[in-house]
Amino acid sequence: MKSAPPIAIEDIILANDRRGVSALRPYLPAHFCLQAGAFMLAHRGTVFIATGFYILAAGAPETDGPPGAVALGNALEALGYRVVYVSDRYCAPVIQGLASPSAEVVDFPIAPPEASRAFAQDLLRRYAPSLLVSTERCGLTRQGVYRNMRGVDITPYTARLDDLFTQHPATVGIGDGGNEIGMGTVAEVIPLIPALPKDPAVTPTTHLVIASVSNWGCYGVVTALSLLSWRNLLPSPEEEMERIRATVRLGAVDGITGRPEPSVDSFSLEENRQVVSRLHAWLRAQGIAPKG
Repeated sequence: MKSAPPIAIEDIILANDRRGVSALRPYLPAHFCLQAGAFMLAHRGTVFIATGFYILAAGAPETDGPPGAVALGNALEALGYRVVYVSDRYCAPVIQGLASPSAEVVDFPIAPPEASRAFAQDLLRRYAPSLLVSTERCGLTRQGVYRNMRGVDITPYTARLDDLFTQHPATVGIGDGGNEIGMGTVAEVIPLIPALPKDPAVTPTTHLVIASVSNWGCYGVVTALSLLSWRNLLPSPEEEMERIRATVRLGAVDGITGRPEPSVDSFSLEENRQVVSRLHAWLRAQGIAPKG
């Protein structure tokens, strides 16, 4: 693995942290994006990418999650992976509208625990994925419920995708708030941080990536994959901004404002564009030119 430069990928994706998730950084490896990227490259084959977070006030999925998931899925497809997105009925149509023609989208049913575990077991048996990734996907608390950042129970609107991750040995979680799949890796620490949930998600993953916005965490992992494979796999800033716009056209809303607008967790389109641009600049500094 190449040595990281003075400014790390993690510095870029944790900039402008509005939730306090940066406080978890000391509990993770210094270059967690590079470690997650290397882990992914060591588990080639079929990858499940889980995403989709239901916004109760709007009755719709949010703009954080699907754009980053598809940016990551496209990068993995370019590296030869078979990509299968997994979501539920609220977000699967959004993913279907964003995903490449060669990717598959699985609609995981919202069902009781026993039926969910059986569905997960069957899915794992049929696809035999080598790797599972979750980004901005609500995770179960110790009480076995799903809670949003306000602590409201959204269990009736959330499929139990945790059942996939608890039954697989190679997993990566990407999150920004403490209530997502993967945050179980640091579940004992999260309640100690004032801005984060007192009742966090407890489903762990082999590797955890944190970011100010989960989409940015996906872009950070794609940047790591780019460095490790020595090819720029990032979408252009313009491509990614159009993907965010498309997510809204497909029915998603900003997770903070609840409005159908091209922003993510109240970060404007320009603020999102700047993150992708900074990651491209980081790769250029390593000698990796943009695509095309």
